Amino acid sequence: MSLKDFNRTNDLFSLCGLNCGLCGYRLQGHCNGCFKDSFCAKSCSMDPCSVKHGNIQYCFECPEYPCKHYDGFDSYDTLVLHRNQRRDMQKAKEIGMDAYHAEQREKKKILEQLLESYDDGSKIEFFCLAVNRLDLEILREILLQINAKCLNVPPHEKAIRAEKMLCEYYEQQ
Repeated sequence: MSLKDFNRTNDLFSLCGLNCGLCGYRLQGHCNGCFKDSFCAKSCSMDPCSVKHGNIQYCFECPEYPCKHYDGFDSYDTLVLHRNQRRDMQKAKEIGMDAYHAEQREKKKILEQLLESYDDGSKIEFFCLAVNRLDLEILREILLQINAKCLNVPPHEKAIRAEKMLCEYYEQQ
């Protein structure tokens, strides 16, 4: 088997557990996901592993998961959101991919609303990280509060208030 046998069908949730639909790097057009012709797929050590194990779509489907590929993998965040990979993989496994995707689509809508209404041009990475890290129920509540507290507020002040409220909720967890 070779990488030409690698085949992904999901562009929101990667093989290794990255929430691609919530990734600022991807939203800015710097990543086209882990599809077989992409740079990421060609350089990823997990893609050949997927092929070796029957072209599994998610690492949690593998009997060897979690394996050495995950050693230290979720101990940091960059533009790519690593910190919640194991948590998100476990949740997807527990509730099923359909339910997980429904949550991710709603999170993506919240992210899009934050970016459209509260980004002053400098908050994309922050909003992506916040939406990825916070639970959906909390995000719904925060968004209602942000919307209520930011009526008739200048755009830059909206961005500052939204960031502050998201930080406060994250610190309470």
